[in-house]
Amino acid sequence: MDLNIDYMINTLFLAMAGIPTTLRITIVSLVVSTPIAFLMAVSKIYNVRILKNLVTIYVSCIRGTPVILQILIIYSLFPSLINAFAKGTGMNFNVFDVNPIIYAYIVFTLNTSAGLSEIFRSALLTVSRGQLEAAYAAGMTTVQAYRRIILPQALVVALPNICNLTINLIKLTSLAFVMTVKDITAIAKIEASYGYNYIESYLDIFFIYIIVCSITQLLFALVERYFGSYKSPKVVIK
Repeated sequence: MDLNIDYMINTLFLAMAGIPTTLRITIVSLVVSTPIAFLMAVSKIYNVRILKNLVTIYVSCIRGTPVILQILIIYSLFPSLINAFAKGTGMNFNVFDVNPIIYAYIVFTLNTSAGLSEIFRSALLTVSRGQLEAAYAAGMTTVQAYRRIILPQALVVALPNICNLTINLIKLTSLAFVMTVKDITAIAKIEASYGYNYIESYLDIFFIYIIVCSITQLLFALVERYFGSYKSPKVVIK
């Protein structure tokens, strides 16, 4: 099997033009889902009855179904229903004119919220209840206690899992091509279709995702080192 090296190099640079789109979907999904996931986690920790049940059902549905199915429902089924409703009510609105990346934001934000909420919940539970009570005794409000004491410690515990979730999210965004979003995978597949150079294109995709995910891991390692000062000091018994 002979590889077309010139094609690989050319397609590599073309596919790299999709990196900003991939990162945009990843960052938007993380930023939007973070406060939602935090509220979901707190509702389960403090047993907010109705909200806790809704969150449990939501997380089970999202984590129990394939991402590709969620994409097909949100990108194909819902727009068709909305478009039929708009036509039935005489509204001058075509849902199919919406930028496909909006659907990508919705799909991956919904998916990320479910996973991130469990990460936040487990991380918050690692901080002892006594620290919150001590903060109250010092005159802090709940918001101040969480901002100054609870969250910094929980974040240190959560960072490795957030890193894994982010890397998985970057890889999952490769499914955005199903929604006609021109990300790394979509660009490489389009180029491959002209001359059937799929092997070369897939190798290009492989290299790009390895680089992007490796840089992401490095950045999280630096952040984890920075927040390491919030770890509880170890007691040394002499």
